[in-house]
Amino acid sequence: MDFYTSMRISAGGLTAQRTKMNVISENIANVDTTRTPEGGPYRRKMVVFGSTPVKDDFGKKLEEAGKAHTGVEVKQIVRSQEDFRLVYNPSHPDSDPVTGYVAMPNVDHITEISDMMVARRAYDANVSALNNSKSMILKALEIGK
Repeated sequence: MDFYTSMRISAGGLTAQRTKMNVISENIANVDTTRTPEGGPYRRKMVVFGSTPVKDDFGKKLEEAGKAHTGVEVKQIVRSQEDFRLVYNPSHPDSDPVTGYVAMPNVDHITEISDMMVARRAYDANVSALNNSKSMILKALEIGK
């Protein structure tokens, strides 16, 4: 594996974690949204990661040799199928006129904050790996001097 492959893997991780942070931000922003274009309250979104082979100039040869390296990418963003929270608020415009309950989004602050912390740690780890690769490249260039 050359230095650029490791940097591509780290860059893929950074992109995937950034997407996860964007989705978490969207979930937190819509924690009180009771009307969506699809109808009903907002449904929490989740990011699904999957491994992806790293394509580079030597990718085919590496795959043939059975030494393919894998990075990460966002495979899809799915909506949570958890039930909505029911909150008794008869004065809310979206409340059920008979019961007075309002269906609120299935977004939980604690879950979102913990997911955000995990994404941040993974992002930091990818930055560290990227910086270490850069340091190794610079040290390798110093050898040639």
